[in-house]
Amino acid sequence: MSVRIRMKKMGRKHRPFFRICAMDIRAPRDGKVLEELGTYDPLVPETHARAVLNRDRIDYWLGVGAQPSDKVAVLIKKYGTNGKFLGNQETALAQLAEKKPVPPAPKPVELPKKPEPVAETPAEASGDAGETPPEAAAEG
Repeated sequence: MSVRIRMKKMGRKHRPFFRICAMDIRAPRDGKVLEELGTYDPLVPETHARAVLNRDRIDYWLGVGAQPSDKVAVLIKKYGTNGKFLGNQETALAQLAEKKPVPPAPKPVELPKKPEPVAETPAEASGDAGETPPEAAAEG
């Protein structure tokens, strides 16, 4: 069985997200996965924090003959075990992990309440002539 390391598309419309997976070469793009090896999020603001790879498992799959796709080969070259930008990636991930100060929420604005109109029912307007008190109903 031939194995290829490639990206599996996740996310939603206009918000792509990819998982880097080891798959059979004949499987469809979003088909059955042998093993998930990392993630790639192209919309992360820090360029070097976009790819997160499991370097040990990628080295294993490359060692047993798996072929990376073109895009994954570029990511492995940058962020793999002997990658050029490993130091940059660690600092970028640390910057993203820092908690950013959240501004306090604005106080809720209270709207003036309008007086509710009281609607009288016809029974209330004529008095309680139609109703019998519960004591009288129990006696008779």
